[in-house]
Amino acid sequence: MHFHHIAIEVKDLETSAAFYQKYIGLQEESRFLFGGEKIIFLKADNFRMELISTTEQSSNNHSSIHLCFEVDSIDDVTQHFNENGIFAIDGPYKLENGWETIFYQGPENEIIEFMQIGRKADK
Repeated sequence: MHFHHIAIEVKDLETSAAFYQKYIGLQEESRFLFGGEKIIFLKADNFRMELISTTEQSSNNHSSIHLCFEVDSIDDVTQHFNENGIFAIDGPYKLENGWETIFYQGPENEIIEFMQIGRKADK
């Protein structure tokens, strides 16, 4: 068994897809209708994300989804996002085990975490 994808319900399918393509580097794999919902699958290497359109109003202003991407350099992520006017909502932090982490907010208020397991020189 292996991980296949994570799914997020979004109100604006195209805005969310564009965000993950532009800032995270995911590529569109497919899009289709299923049970009256519009769906886009995005992919990078062995990682897949399913974006599902929804029109339901939620009383929660934040998505219950938390995504985490392992990266080679937290510094590179921070620079990339800062250059595009997107700033961390929490962190960066160095954890007790040496991992580094930083958090951003996506277009549907979902939390996006980036984690660096070792220093660049360690890889």
